[in-house]
Amino acid sequence: MVANGKAGGAEKLAAALRKFIPVRNSNPARVDLTPGCAFGVVVDERLKEMERQLSEVKDRLNGLIYLVIGAVVVEVVLSLIK
Repeated sequence: MVANGKAGGAEKLAAALRKFIPVRNSNPARVDLTPGCAFGVVVDERLKEMERQLSEVKDRLNGLIYLVIGAVVVEVVLSLIK
């Protein structure tokens, strides 16, 4: 509100706060998480390789589980047919 040609205290306060409070973007800046040293790069590569190997082990384990379940189902069906 303007009183006697001067801006009100609330408007001055809001204008001052706008200078100090950053506007929030919907897309904040991303943090760089890449390693900054050679040791970090080596550790990162080893972890990625371990993740790939673990994924392979999980896939093989799932295959074995399905194989066992399939064998049990075949045995049950064969015993019912006899």
